[in-house]
Amino acid sequence: MKKSEELSFEEAMNNLEEIVTNLEKGELTLDESVNNFKKGMELSNYCNELLDKAEKSITVLVKDKDGEYTEETFEE
Repeated sequence: MKKSEELSFEEAMNNLEEIVTNLEKGELTLDESVNNFKKGMELSNYCNELLDKAEKSITVLVKDKDGEYTEETFEE
């Protein structure tokens, strides 16, 4: 498995879903469960970081009074 930093968002989410499925089955040893949980938390944090970066990079085109378009950072 790649390190989290080398994964796309989709790959990280797929890995996280796989970990959750394995944990839910309840067939892992305690050590395996703990290791999977740690990896899942790492992937979850990584996905949140990617989403935060994506959110900060969203821009919108705004038309000014002269009819010119400018790019501005999107804010809620």
